[in-house]
Amino acid sequence: MNIRHLQLFAVALPVALLLDFVWIGLFAQEFYQQEIGFLLANSVNWTAALLFYVFYIIALIIFVLEPALKANSMKKALLLGALLGFTAYMTYDLTSLATTRDWSLAVTIVDIAWGTVMATIVSTFTYWVGKKFLKF
Repeated sequence: MNIRHLQLFAVALPVALLLDFVWIGLFAQEFYQQEIGFLLANSVNWTAALLFYVFYIIALIIFVLEPALKANSMKKALLLGALLGFTAYMTYDLTSLATTRDWSLAVTIVDIAWGTVMATIVSTFTYWVGKKFLKF
């Protein structure tokens, strides 16, 4: 990683964390509890969660933000962000639906939609900050 990657990381990580904490904490907590509460741990494994966010943001930088910045295209950041979010969450949720007893189809659909929206917002916002304030 270079200095530009670190700057992008410093923008994207808190945005992703904030969005997920608002989504899970304020909007979807009851939904997830109702649909798959019997599968949820009593407490969050913060090490695993942090590792997910670190590597997810690195993937956004490499596969979304760098190509979008190179093309000087916010549209590319938006579309590639949506694609990466959709792909990542679809992989997890469809695998869970295929292999986990009593996994919820509703959770699969909602979670894929959320992952797509969250990655789109993080990618587009980070691109905008990179262009406007960091002068990439």
